[in-house]
Amino acid sequence: MDNRQALGSWLSGPRAAAEEAGVDFGYRGQQLGLPEEGPGSIARPGRRLGALAVDWALCMLIAYGLLTHHYGQSTGNWAVLILFVLSALTVGTVGATPGKLLFRLRVVSAHGGRLNPLRALLRSALVCLAIPALIWDRDGRGLHDRFSGAVQVRV
Repeated sequence: MDNRQALGSWLSGPRAAAEEAGVDFGYRGQQLGLPEEGPGSIARPGRRLGALAVDWALCMLIAYGLLTHHYGQSTGNWAVLILFVLSALTVGTVGATPGKLLFRLRVVSAHGGRLNPLRALLRSALVCLAIPALIWDRDGRGLHDRFSGAVQVRV
C-alpha cells in the first residue's frame, strides 16, 4: 500500500476502509426492517436537524415572550425546560413535535407502533442533555433513540 492509499483510507474513515475490504453494511434502517427510501424509512440528518431548529426557535420564542420578558431571567434555560415539556407531551401523544410535523417526520417505536409515553419522557430528557443526540449508530439513530427504543422515520 503506498502513502496515497494509506492517507486516503484514513481520510475517508473506517467505514469506507471496511467497505473497500468487502464488508456490506447495507442501508440505514435495514437492521430494523425499515424500507430504504420513502415513507417509513430512516429520517435523514438534515431533516432531523431542521425539525430540531424549528422546535428550538419555538421554545425560545415561548420562553422570551411568556417568561423571561416579565422576569428577566435567562431565556435559554427556560427554553430547555419548555423543549423538554413540548417534546415529552407531543412525542408521547401524537408521535411528533411541531418541527417534526413541519419536516414530515415521526418518532415511532423500533418494534413498530407508537412510542410508549414513558419512553417518550426518557427520550425527551436525553435530547435536552444534547450529548446522547450527537452520538449516532450506523443506522443514523442517536443514543437518545436507542436508549428509548425509538426511531425517527419519514412520513
